[in-house]
Amino acid sequence: MADSLSVVKAAYDAFGRGDVAAILDLVAEKVDWKLLGPSAIPYAGQRNDKHDVARFFAEVAQADDMQSFEPREFIQSGEHVTVLGFERFTCRPEGKLVETEWIHVFTVQGGKITRWRGCYDTAARFV
Repeated sequence: MADSLSVVKAAYDAFGRGDVAAILDLVAEKVDWKLLGPSAIPYAGQRNDKHDVARFFAEVAQADDMQSFEPREFIQSGEHVTVLGFERFTCRPEGKLVETEWIHVFTVQGGKITRWRGCYDTAARFV
């Protein structure tokens, strides 16, 4: 069985390839998945299963034109992995360029992601 860090790194590798199906293979059927942020971010909010997570990734792709996505630091503690990173994207439809650091926190149990929290500097998007 894969450890929590290798599961998380595999998910980021899949995201980098645009392979949402591979990400979903790493997500538990029932999951506590939430991007913290204001309702102005179309993909913010709570997701509870794989179908919801698939919709999350579709909403991200629809809302933002990703130019750079960089997981930079991985911090593992047992089943928990915290990742510090950076991204650059253009918001659709207004075309505003956003550069922001972010934090993702994962819980991995039995080789599957069971919990995810995402946070980024929302002031970077809404100033």
